[in-house]
Amino acid sequence: MGTTYLHAVASLDGYIADEHDDVGPLHEWYFRGDHPLVDDDHAEVHGGAPFRVSAASAEYVRGLWARQKVLVVGRHQFDLTNGWEGHPPASDHVVVVSHRPRPADWHPEAPYHFAGSVAHGLALARELAGDGDIGVGAGDVGGQALALGLVDHVAIDVVPVVFGRGKPYFGAVAGGHLLLGDPDVVVRGDGVLHLRYSVRRG
Repeated sequence: MGTTYLHAVASLDGYIADEHDDVGPLHEWYFRGDHPLVDDDHAEVHGGAPFRVSAASAEYVRGLWARQKVLVVGRHQFDLTNGWEGHPPASDHVVVVSHRPRPADWHPEAPYHFAGSVAHGLALARELAGDGDIGVGAGDVGGQALALGLVDHVAIDVVPVVFGRGKPYFGAVAGGHLLLGDPDVVVRGDGVLHLRYSVRRG
């Protein structure tokens, strides 16, 4: 069985977007380097430009995405991106946690699966992933998965900007304080610091 990790880009003060879902400069590092992340990244649905990052970030992100077989996101992210028009940036499958069904006639060929709860979504993701890794989008779904003990580690791409307010990386985490392991500074990229924390059990 692979690893399940919570992952997103965040500001220094822990926000993944402002109150209006604007990511501001958080994703600029994806487009300011010389090294492509994937051969076919469907730039038309991923910000209008191909992913080009620094050499350090490229090595890290390529490895992360190569192992990721399933991406788990909430319905809000699905609606904001329109599911990347059926072309996620990485993974073979996407599981959408939602109380609403898949939109009628929406890219019927796309490997997207809908689950009514976070627990059901992660169980389905494990079936689909096999020995591969599972990425969980940050926000409310990611925070719930962490609180339920369904996440092995937390990966944060920290960008040197302060938002002051917005959508928190962990959403509204229930259950009080969650103590993580010591940070592993994976690599410093251009305009981004890639960090990883193990999740303590018990």
